[in-house]
Amino acid sequence: MIIAALSIAAIGFMLWLLFTFAVYALPFYAGLSAAFFAYQHDAGLVGAAVIGLIAAGLVFGVGQALFATLRSPFARTLVAAIYAAPAGVAGYHAVRGLSAATGTGEPWATMFCIVAAVVVAGVAWIRVSALHPGDSVRAVEPAAYATSQPIGAANDG
Repeated sequence: MIIAALSIAAIGFMLWLLFTFAVYALPFYAGLSAAFFAYQHDAGLVGAAVIGLIAAGLVFGVGQALFATLRSPFARTLVAAIYAAPAGVAGYHAVRGLSAATGTGEPWATMFCIVAAVVVAGVAWIRVSALHPGDSVRAVEPAAYATSQPIGAANDG
């Protein structure tokens, strides 16, 4: 009984981690790729780690800067999709690993993986959008308080 409860808690913790860090899938991948590239070109462990951290930070920062400065809904959607796609792939493979460990049949495992990919990508999309809420909406001034003058009227007192 205790083992089953701990197993459920561990799976819940792993899913929480997956949803929490889904936004960082693209920067993590870029940083890891840059670190491996630097290590293979004789940068050493410390140099590769520094280059990987810089690359990950740049990818995350550039993505957030783009999302904050772009005003076109299409461009923002494109930036959010670029961040959500790797998160969906990570969610797919995380559930694929869990289903392989539990012995789930292939059709069910594939269905669970696709659902998990969509959910994780959606969560990443929402989190990327929530990191910068966008333009603030100006309050509309009530008509009773509006000061209107005819077009071309001078401000003569």
